[in-house]
Amino acid sequence: MNKKIEFATEHHETSNQPYELLRVDYAIPAVEEYRALRKEAGLSQITEEAAAKGLPNSLFAVTLRLGQELIGMGRVSGDGGVFFLVTDIAVKPSHQGKGYGRKLMEEIMEYLRREVPAGSFATLIADKPADRLYAQFGFQLVSPGSEGMYWRQPGDCKLKSCTSLSWL
Repeated sequence: MNKKIEFATEHHETSNQPYELLRVDYAIPAVEEYRALRKEAGLSQITEEAAAKGLPNSLFAVTLRLGQELIGMGRVSGDGGVFFLVTDIAVKPSHQGKGYGRKLMEEIMEYLRREVPAGSFATLIADKPADRLYAQFGFQLVSPGSEGMYWRQPGDCKLKSCTSLSWL
């Protein structure tokens, strides 16, 4: 999973920055980077303990870096045979609108097409308006036939926003 790809991006018309060299890594970010990116991107906060336990169990992870700066990431978790969960799609707000979310999904879809057995499927929970991006990659709403549900471990996790999920 630690494959590294150097990828030169095209200059985006919407960018005020000069030509950027985007590095795509098939690697899990450090726990501190992961937590900081989730926070900056507005995702729910994860404890250090949970991140340290969960990240190494990823089936697939992709990060986007400009120089050494982590600007985006995505992961796939699951059992590797029947269930695959696309999660942690995050791009720093200062880098949104440049196609980086699309790049993350292209890399994840390449993995899913290669690894998901026939008859198995991948799921995700989409914040709006990101659901429109995921639909472009073939993800479909499950309602009204089914509804997404979640359960969270109760208790004080000592994080200001740990009890709220960004997608609720």
